[in-house]
Amino acid sequence: MKNNKFSRRSAIQSVLGMAGTGLLLPQSSYASNPGPFRDYSNVKITKLETFLVKPRWIFLKIHTDVGVVGLGEPLLEGRALTIQTAIKEVEPYLIGKDPRQVVHHWQAIYRHAFYRGGPILTSALSGIDHALWDIKGKLLNVPVYELFGGPTRDRVRVYGRASNAEDMKKRKAEGFTVIKTGVAKKNPSDFVENPKFIKYAIDNFASLREAGGDDMDIAIDFHGAIPPQTSKLLIKELEPYKPMFVEEPVQAQNVDVLVDIARGTHLPIATGERIFTKWGFREILEKRAASIIQPDLCHAGGITEGRIIAGMAEAYYVPVAPHNPMGPISLAVGLHLAASVPNFLVQEQVTLGEGYLKQPFKLQKDGTVLIPRGPGLGIELDEAQMKDKIGHDWKNPESYNALDGSVVDW
Repeated sequence: MKNNKFSRRSAIQSVLGMAGTGLLLPQSSYASNPGPFRDYSNVKITKLETFLVKPRWIFLKIHTDVGVVGLGEPLLEGRALTIQTAIKEVEPYLIGKDPRQVVHHWQAIYRHAFYRGGPILTSALSGIDHALWDIKGKLLNVPVYELFGGPTRDRVRVYGRASNAEDMKKRKAEGFTVIKTGVAKKNPSDFVENPKFIKYAIDNFASLREAGGDDMDIAIDFHGAIPPQTSKLLIKELEPYKPMFVEEPVQAQNVDVLVDIARGTHLPIATGERIFTKWGFREILEKRAASIIQPDLCHAGGITEGRIIAGMAEAYYVPVAPHNPMGPISLAVGLHLAASVPNFLVQEQVTLGEGYLKQPFKLQKDGTVLIPRGPGLGIELDEAQMKDKIGHDWKNPESYNALDGSVVDW
């Protein structure tokens, strides 16, 4: 008897080759090292497992009865135990279900909650969504972006961080072409700040521009911690230095205040890390409160919702720059989104996966990382290197006014 070397690729190619068409799928349509064809007509979820991972992350594993495991990152910074509990509450719904009905499960988890949305539910749902897409891609032996008609690009621009000129020189030498910084300050901002505060912040940004040069894109994050009265002063003084964008110049709860700031400057305004689902971004886009949106795919609803948000933004000529000060699973999710939408700008990252992934992402000489080629999210955790990183008790900082001790944003 002849050896059976029948594979999923040969099955697809044989179908496309019928009637003498001779059609071939591009090589990018297959995950690297495709395995033999397996019958996955019946697949059920068996268990959800979460891990607290240093410095402040949560990793999720969704197990199936065919041995395929999906990875997700359902993070809500400073509320790790709350998210673990939320996922435990969702688990009974998923056990015994087919993981491939990703959008159906998204809708059920979101809509069967009488009190919909909010950071807790959507963060838990986001991580579950990551893992379900990872499973589906692995079962079909293709990268997730292929399921969305991608890839739209073969590499993704990422940015590093720099708080001073010395940092900037290091990041430039490492190959980054985009940098994000914060508002330099010695104390938290008051409602209306004096010229000394403004000068200190602007001088620091000017030093970054000088060290980075005109070919370096430099974004600045106000982190929603600068009151609108002072934000306006800072933005006006920043204009000559042409930042790539101004991120979260005010808190996101009052969109009309953000609109007022956006209309007062020609600089691109970015926001979105604390906005959840398509319903949250609708008002931002309709009121043109930002010209760059930054959905966090660990909070806003995962890949499923991220693509919908990107599609809404495209109609307003608004690019997406996913927020991601999180771990390598979140980064992988962002790369798949970038590879499946046309209006992608740049991807945030704080780790390329060293010490967490068996094959970490690598920064290319042009300031990009290549899109994953493996099935699903295309990553595999390095359990051995992660042993000393399990468990954390990270808490949000507590900030107070230096003069009177009143609470301020951080």
